[in-house]
Amino acid sequence: MAANEDQEMELEALRSIYEGDTCFKELSPVSFQYRIGESGDPKAFLIEVSWPEAYPQTAPVISMDAFFNNTISSAIKKSILEKLRIEVEANLGTAMTYTLFEYAKDNKEIFMENQPVNIVTSVSKSIVVGTPDVPGSRKKDKKDQLSKTQKRKLADKTDNKGELPRGWNWVDVVK
Repeated sequence: MAANEDQEMELEALRSIYEGDTCFKELSPVSFQYRIGESGDPKAFLIEVSWPEAYPQTAPVISMDAFFNNTISSAIKKSILEKLRIEVEANLGTAMTYTLFEYAKDNKEIFMENQPVNIVTSVSKSIVVGTPDVPGSRKKDKKDQLSKTQKRKLADKTDNKGELPRGWNWVDVVK
C-alpha cells in the first residue's frame, strides 16, 4: 500500500474513533490535536500530531507549542516529547496517531508528576482600602430619578414605544 492510502485509512479510523470526542480536533486531513485531561484540569496538556508526506514510514511531527500548553514548563514539555518519540520509533511503519494519543492519556500522571500546580483564578487591578464588606450594612445604590417636568419633556420627544422619531438628530441644511 502507498503512504497516501495508509494515511486515508488512518484518517477514516481516527474520525470514526473520535467522533463526538471534544478532546480530539482535526486541524486538517494530516494534522490533529488531542487534549489530554479535562478542560479545567491544571495538569491537562495538548498534543499536536502532523503527518509528513511519507508517513507512516517516516515519523510524524509532534508538537506541544499550542497556547493551551503555556502553563507547562519547557522541561516537562521536552520530557513528554522525548517519551512520545520513543513510542514513535517503536511503532514506525504502522499507523500510530491513535496509539500516541492513548499512550499520552495512559501516562498523563507520570508525564505531569513534576509539574507544579499554579491555579490563578483572577487578579484584581484595584485595591480597596477601608472596612471589610459586611452583609446587611451595605448602602443601596441610589437610582437617579427624573422630575415630573423632565419626564414630561422626555415623553413629548418620544413616541408611544419610547423611541425618538426618525430624523430627530438631523441637521437642517436648507432653510
